Amino acid sequence: MRVLIADDQPQVRSALRLLLKQEPGLTVVGEAGDGELALALAAEAQPDLVLLDWELPDQGPSGASRIAQHRLLPALRERCPSLKVVALSGRPEARQAALDAGVDAFVSKGDPPERLLAAVDDCRSGQC
Repeated sequence: MRVLIADDQPQVRSALRLLLKQEPGLTVVGEAGDGELALALAAEAQPDLVLLDWELPDQGPSGASRIAQHRLLPALRERCPSLKVVALSGRPEARQAALDAGVDAFVSKGDPPERLLAAVDDCRSGQC
């Protein structure tokens, strides 16, 4: 399974990459720090799964706006029609909004790594 990591915090991207690297059958095909780059990388790399920071900025450091997730999700899926999206957030209360917006799964950044791996496995097996 090809995975794109989209999170504006470099240390979070690094931790996710290291975690996924240990899992057989998973390949990180790109990392994005903002929505604009996530869309470009999705079009180029054609991932099967995106780990998407629910509060991902729209643009890099020069742009301060936050992308409306209701625009980012359809744009990602337009580029990759069979894409699965796992939303990540440091705010567990964002779970319902993310699920209502159409993500396939939600994992709090405060959850243990096993919770994220379980969500990834569910997506890999078609259960998300």
